Amino acid sequence: MQQLAQELSGRADRSPHDIAVVDADGEHTVGEVVAEADRLARLLQNTLAGPPTVLVQADNSWRTLAAAAAVGMRGGLVAVISGHATRSEYELALEDIHPDAVVAAPGTVATWQVSTDELPSAGTALDGWTVHATRPGSTLGVERWRRGVVIAMTSGSTGRPKCVVQSEAALRYAGQATIDAVGLRPGDPVGALVPLSSVAAFCFGMHLPAMLGAPMVCLAKWNPQDAVALLRERQVAWTMLVPTMALQLSLVSESEGALTSLKAMTVGGGPMNAQSLERAETHLGTRFLRVFGMSECLGHTTPLPSDSAEVRLGRDGRPFPGTEVRVVGDDGSLLPDGEVGHAQVRGPSRFVGYARDGEAQPAELTADGFLSTGDRACINDDGSISILGREKQVIIRGGRNIDINEVEAALAAIPGVAQVCVVPVPDPLLGERAAALLVVSGAELDLEDVRRHLEAADFPKFKWPEFVHAVPSLPQNRVGKLNRKEAISLASELSSVAEETSGDHCLWVP
Repeated sequence: MQQLAQELSGRADRSPHDIAVVDADGEHTVGEVVAEADRLARLLQNTLAGPPTVLVQADNSWRTLAAAAAVGMRGGLVAVISGHATRSEYELALEDIHPDAVVAAPGTVATWQVSTDELPSAGTALDGWTVHATRPGSTLGVERWRRGVVIAMTSGSTGRPKCVVQSEAALRYAGQATIDAVGLRPGDPVGALVPLSSVAAFCFGMHLPAMLGAPMVCLAKWNPQDAVALLRERQVAWTMLVPTMALQLSLVSESEGALTSLKAMTVGGGPMNAQSLERAETHLGTRFLRVFGMSECLGHTTPLPSDSAEVRLGRDGRPFPGTEVRVVGDDGSLLPDGEVGHAQVRGPSRFVGYARDGEAQPAELTADGFLSTGDRACINDDGSISILGREKQVIIRGGRNIDINEVEAALAAIPGVAQVCVVPVPDPLLGERAAALLVVSGAELDLEDVRRHLEAADFPKFKWPEFVHAVPSLPQNRVGKLNRKEAISLASELSSVAEETSGDHCLWVP
């Protein structure tokens, strides 16, 4: 974050009254943000010797930018985490990151039960937020992050959230490639509508406008009506959303032609339907750019606004300049264009590694440096990519990955559950939702019973199944193994009936 901090400080010297952030509290100038960053940087310097690793509550406001700049001023690493994270998620972050300091709102500190023995209070910053730091002395250093400057937790597909470590060079590369593709200019307002605690949102929603020299226009909490109003009022030039959010905008009353200020809207992170996207962009008066990317290799493909709707909405973009995407067979051999295989990527936005036990652990790569994405894909004759689904068992709901094995394990721990199967059921807006088939040995369990058990177990709410169906047995194949294809059909049918008759599901909006 050192380059970001230097650039913001330079802008504050030259044009202190330029708007850096628009959030729920109003407009914040570059001079104001840098002044707050400097206060936090001095507090960290007076408390800790050496470049710190700082775990920061990332909300969609000026505070996240100021915190990132402050850590950059100290030559440290910023780890971002949602203010809605549970105590158990906070503790997992501590295990993986071993931060030298924690910065969060007082209420969040209380929820996380931050240990004052391990992290004594060091003071306040960012207009009343609490700073907790390890006892005075040297930090653990940043060499352990192998030039990484930011860490963010991602749901991934392993069950346990992964802490992805990215370098500033990767952030800048991905940001500049997007700026060039969209045709953004200094001063063009950029929308930060997705929570900045994710790697992609941190890169494209916060870091990109900062390096562009443009206002970051923030939405504190997702609401389609508020998003349309904000984008229209602030004449936002570009933003990035998951497909669920983008489609929700088109359902807002009086949203027709509301987003003509956008040069484009980048859409990625979940299942997408070309026809639905085309209807939505026509209604809103903008152009969608359907992209492919991952936390481990930020936004590494994109189409151009000048591409046809067939390319922009029906495919998943072309690689950024300098990024390579290839498709290989089961034996690792390169497949010709048009054949479906396993997607692999190599390029400047590839991550440093995963934070584990306080240091960056490199990911497994091929001998020639490619990262497996876990997706099935093919390359079209024009160089564009078509992503054809995940290789692993995950549910992608509104752009967030839900690991099926993790949810099944949580449900299996509920007393009375003998067998469980969790499957995705299709949804026209969210892409997929989670449904659970339960075989119980005692009294039946309904959705409310399951909710209570998962809440008591501190299981993250966005992973809760939205449909629960008691069945006498799970579908099996000829050799007695679970038949997931039949389970999906059964769950889809039962869920459709349940929603039509009683609306008995649990809606979670990202």
